[in-house]
Amino acid sequence: MSESSLRDACLTRFLHYVTFDTQSDENSETYPSTAKQLELLKHLLKELQEIGLKDAAMDEHGYVFATIPATTKKAKVPVIGFIAHVDTSPEMPGVDVKPIVHKNYQGQDLALPDDPKPVLKFKDNPLLADQIGCDIVTASGSTLLGADNKAGVAEIVAAAEYLIKHPEIPHGTIRVGFTPDEEVGNGTKFFDVKKFGASCAYTMDGETKGEIEMETWSADAITISFQGNNTHPGYAKGKMVNAIKVAADFINRLPKDRLSPETTEGADGFVHPYVVNAAVEKTSVKLLLRDFKTATLRVQEAVLTRLANETINDWPGATVEFKVEESYRNMKEVLDNHPQVVENAREAIRRTGLKLAEHPIRGGTDGSRLCFMGLPTPNIFAGEHNFHSRLEWVSAEDMELAATVIVELAKVWEERA
Repeated sequence: MSESSLRDACLTRFLHYVTFDTQSDENSETYPSTAKQLELLKHLLKELQEIGLKDAAMDEHGYVFATIPATTKKAKVPVIGFIAHVDTSPEMPGVDVKPIVHKNYQGQDLALPDDPKPVLKFKDNPLLADQIGCDIVTASGSTLLGADNKAGVAEIVAAAEYLIKHPEIPHGTIRVGFTPDEEVGNGTKFFDVKKFGASCAYTMDGETKGEIEMETWSADAITISFQGNNTHPGYAKGKMVNAIKVAADFINRLPKDRLSPETTEGADGFVHPYVVNAAVEKTSVKLLLRDFKTATLRVQEAVLTRLANETINDWPGATVEFKVEESYRNMKEVLDNHPQVVENAREAIRRTGLKLAEHPIRGGTDGSRLCFMGLPTPNIFAGEHNFHSRLEWVSAEDMELAATVIVELAKVWEERA
């Protein structure tokens, strides 16, 4: 199935959604982390009601859930769900996004009018080779685009509208959900799996057409705090222990040729210092721990503990404390127990005429946590590229394909029930 109406619905909705400023804020103590996310969520609530999802509702945390009623005559078709997040990354400006549609792309470099420096170059973006003749959407150069994840939002709404308009398509009950704060790691913080009411779900938040992702990092964070002793620097001899210097010594002991983001790829995990809160009295270093095998996180933790203890042994008077926080786990550990969830998605992608692409994500999705909350949730492509950057892009044709996969997936679950 491929209809221009589905393509146009995706593109029109997407071009509107990206004009909403929905950046999340990792330093906020509210939920959602920014009130402006609620503006798009309220808009989506209205749109879902207008296309016929009569039970669409927003809860006190901003989650928007709705139901596409079943059309099948079968009694036991599993309820499935589709999920996307509305927030955009705080790493890049997201205010006053001006989307540009580059029609009938022919392989040229795309200059962006609001800033001459960022140029979407054909040679640096090999996936553009599959987009000849397509309509490419970028921002204007001064902001991100917001394809991550408003492309997924548009695809879900467009597919929902299509299914409502075509009741002759047999499918079971389908739940849709739009969430805030995914980009700051809190997209599932208040997600009510029981209320969502699906046996499984799919996040529409991947990259290249044909992709399905069912393996992520297992992830923890560790904060290592070095305690020193501060005193007046003019009278500090024999008394001061500068925690900043202790922490710097520790960071310098981290492996330089392995176990870091800049030296690893594929299945290799890493440790990554990314926040330092520094003062003479106390300096804390926060590090990310990442590996596809959960047990390896303990090995990484042991390496860091050893290096930190070796460091303070060289700084008499210094002490160290450790705090480990669980982030998320490899969704594969759950999805391996639900093979039909993945296999049905594979079949839907094949029926859309696409070549399957499967590989582990060197990152995580909301599905990582949802899997361990009792909702098996792999990730399907949405056509997003160059996430979190001024060079972010998506094509109208890829959004149409993703929406088509949603429709086909609904049909597959009904057929195989």
